[in-house]
Amino acid sequence: MKRLLVVLLASLFMLPAGVLASQADTLVWGRGGDSVNLDLAQATDGESIKAGIQVLENLVIFGKDSMDVEPQLAESWSISEDGLTWTFKLRKGVTFHDGEPFNAQAVYDSFARIIDETHPLHGYGKWRYLSLSLKPVTAINVVDDFTIQLVTEKPYAPLLNNLALWLCPILSPKAMYEYKDQIGQNPVGTGPFKFVKWVKDDQIVFERNDDYWGEKAKVKQIVLKSIPEPSARLMALQSGAVDIADDLDPDSIKLVEKNSDLAIIKRPSVNVGYLALNTQKPYLKDPKVRIGLSHAIDKNTIIQAIFQGMAIPAKNPFPPSIWGYNDAIEPYEYDPAKAAKMLKEAEFDFTRELELWAMPVSRAYMPDPVKTAELIQAYLAAAGVKAKIVRMDWGTYLKKTSNGEHDMCMLGWLGGNADPDNFLYGLLSADTAETPGASNVALWKNAEFTELCKQAQKIFDKEERTKKYLKAQEIAHNESPWIPLVHTTIVRCYNKRLGNVPLRPNGLNSFQMVTKN
Repeated sequence: MKRLLVVLLASLFMLPAGVLASQADTLVWGRGGDSVNLDLAQATDGESIKAGIQVLENLVIFGKDSMDVEPQLAESWSISEDGLTWTFKLRKGVTFHDGEPFNAQAVYDSFARIIDETHPLHGYGKWRYLSLSLKPVTAINVVDDFTIQLVTEKPYAPLLNNLALWLCPILSPKAMYEYKDQIGQNPVGTGPFKFVKWVKDDQIVFERNDDYWGEKAKVKQIVLKSIPEPSARLMALQSGAVDIADDLDPDSIKLVEKNSDLAIIKRPSVNVGYLALNTQKPYLKDPKVRIGLSHAIDKNTIIQAIFQGMAIPAKNPFPPSIWGYNDAIEPYEYDPAKAAKMLKEAEFDFTRELELWAMPVSRAYMPDPVKTAELIQAYLAAAGVKAKIVRMDWGTYLKKTSNGEHDMCMLGWLGGNADPDNFLYGLLSADTAETPGASNVALWKNAEFTELCKQAQKIFDKEERTKKYLKAQEIAHNESPWIPLVHTTIVRCYNKRLGNVPLRPNGLNSFQMVTKN
């Protein structure tokens, strides 16, 4: 009977012909939405990253369950005394999935296409976020076939951690030249899995790379299923139609905890869920208006109602689990009367209906975005502010928010490298507020804040960097381009048939080590 249910659910979720989650050689992974781009140098959404890291690798990588930097395609690295030249010794005997050899030239092309406007591949991608992360790199030198140097214009402390981000993958030059602007739909890397096919809004299929340079993947195939509704993902996990279900809502997680066939991993948060206020809209330009809106939101009730306690209220752009956090900042307390008063004093137009854009997919930092938006809408109404909830598909949502077409939008961020720079400079600096393609979707441009972030990038001493970040957080708090909402616990739910299931604090892992009985 149970197998019949699995067969029916496999049919419902349109798994590939002949594939069942019960098969020992196939790992079926239920997730909240489809990917956007598997060329991770262009990816900013979690679903693209989760998929792409199965195929693509970096020079360095974070540990299986930590944010400690470890070798990957580079065996070792060193930095010059002046802090400007980074030398990487590359792994030998590695081939791309198309049979091409991995070498320093492949590293050169993968990075030069992003930062060198004269490179033949530069025009085939949108490099806004990564080009800023690697902006201090002024030269990429191929020393020999297995030695590459990155030269920076200034000492740049976050570089090594940035290179471990998904944003710095090494792809086959042959494939990049062949596929050009379609490489994101046809990724060719060196990873433990190879890309097979992608059915949009349905599934992505990877198969084991039997020529992988390291320890071979334990399963033959991975099927990534897009199942937008958390309740449907839970049902698929309970029945055995999927082996892993990510980004479940708190109600579903509680049911998983009661199921003897299922297991859970939890990690401290390195994420933030936030409401970005478009500071370029005339009616949201005044910080007093934005602070007034902050006073209108009851974060604690949202945490109890939506997250069921599996989160803490946010007051800063990054969580207290990351170094450099400014705990001295006092959060804006929930006070609808104070919110209304401040808005009135700022001459806010209460007849205007603001657009509140709700994410169309669930994430760890936003497990039920629609209900969250409805609560925010009600809180704003209590302060006299009219808000209309707007929804659209995920790819369109990301494009339009990065173009600044919204009034208010719900988004979040996983601390990819557990460095304050990743949040502060990456999401709130003036450099990342340029449209199209802004990652600073508040479009907030504060020169002092941006300069503090840039100064911190030059400092290798963590205590000295922290001083810059403490001040930067004060500025962000006083200007309020965001209403930081929550920092959640990272959770991965899976069937106990699986073994060695990983979970980094940022939730991003290759599944090459996962076993299945």
